[in-house]
Amino acid sequence: MSTAQMHPGAHPVDEDLVRRLIARQFRQWAGLPVARIPSGGTVNHMYRLGDAMVVRLPMLAGGSEDVSTEQEWLPRLGPRLPTAVPEVLGAGEPAQGYPWAWSVYRWLPGENPRAGALSEPEALAGDLAGFVAAMRGVTLQGAPRAYRGGPLAALDAATRAGIRQLRGLPEEGVDCAAVTAVWEDALGAPAPDGPPVWLHADLMPGNLLVSEGRLSSVIDFGCMGVGDPACDLFPAWNLLPAGARTVFRQTLGVDDATWRRGRGRALSQAVIALPYYRTSNPAMADNARHVIGAVLGEHRPGSSQRHGGGGGAPMAAPPPAGRAPLRNWPRRCRPRCPRRR
Repeated sequence: MSTAQMHPGAHPVDEDLVRRLIARQFRQWAGLPVARIPSGGTVNHMYRLGDAMVVRLPMLAGGSEDVSTEQEWLPRLGPRLPTAVPEVLGAGEPAQGYPWAWSVYRWLPGENPRAGALSEPEALAGDLAGFVAAMRGVTLQGAPRAYRGGPLAALDAATRAGIRQLRGLPEEGVDCAAVTAVWEDALGAPAPDGPPVWLHADLMPGNLLVSEGRLSSVIDFGCMGVGDPACDLFPAWNLLPAGARTVFRQTLGVDDATWRRGRGRALSQAVIALPYYRTSNPAMADNARHVIGAVLGEHRPGSSQRHGGGGGAPMAAPPPAGRAPLRNWPRRCRPRCPRRR
């Protein structure tokens, strides 16, 4: 059985079930070896199929919506993007007691990048900016609304609840007053003044693959759609050091208001995730700590780049250098909204 973090209502999956699903629906692949991919993911089970494919099966009903979104849009988006993205090779249907849609994808090689352990941070920042710019330039009609693409104020209640939880965790050492100030600064930033743009909307380190320090693939498009361009600025704080953060911002030409909203969105996700995952998923908690530290370092009083790309990360440490990278397709640094938990 998969050891990915389970939720109430999650459907159990094991290698035997995957073999039976493949044999029933994709006979050309029957007999290929199936092996579980160890993962800290919270939305999908992942199984390697042979040498060249991966099977992705949602744990929860909400995850099946992501599968349908990818099956519909990835074939149209892929040719328009400068970076490799998942290629849907097979659309699985409920069977053998498994209740939801699932997919077979081509395997994409590479490793997840880790904050604090990037070999080419500024080059990677440029690669990421190129991907985000290409997403924004997509003009496909009929796009869904991105999962995180709505008004920043919609996150206010959950963010303040996360801050209250962190106040009750003094061992985390988070300056909750400073966090609140950054959040309120983001809420006060002007709203987008243009039409919504295409977004990946979940650019976490676990959804990026790198090879020799450069971006090789972007994966897990289940949150994609149109919305606030600030939603795709997450790597500035969840991955990139200060200098590379500046490269990322300048390459994209991000204005002050969008940067402030993006920083607030990254911080919101982190303060919600840290109390939720601090005991159950150390990797997610580590990344949340890193984001909080990076944001507060950039926004610290007296910083010459209060709304810019400078600043350190004094409030939280990045994941320990000895932690193995998580080769993981599912989104990892969240909880999502209640329907997705």
